Amino acid sequence: MRHFSILVVLTLAAVLEAGGDALARTGLHAHAMGMRVGFFALGAAVLFSYGITVNLPNWDFGRLLGVYVALFFGVAQVINLAAFGVRPSLPILCGGVLIVAGGLLMTFWKT
Repeated sequence: MRHFSILVVLTLAAVLEAGGDALARTGLHAHAMGMRVGFFALGAAVLFSYGITVNLPNWDFGRLLGVYVALFFGVAQVINLAAFGVRPSLPILCGGVLIVAGGLLMTFWKT
């Protein structure tokens, strides 16, 4: 896969994983049983789609893990803000800098 295609697939996977988690979280806090079941079912379907998306390409996902973790952190923060209205605190932002730095290190350090 070309670099741009890999980035697109990894971003889609991060959106699906963080989105599925957000749906499950919403289901846990829903009051009506029907809403809970609906959010859980939708969350399960989205998380299953994540599993297919990340495992379908013929790639070494372990080698791409650094990029994925950094993308996941960013996507998760955007979803947390958009869906739940929670802004990342200073410790989360500082930790995010470390996550992104670690992702870059894992991706670009050649042994």
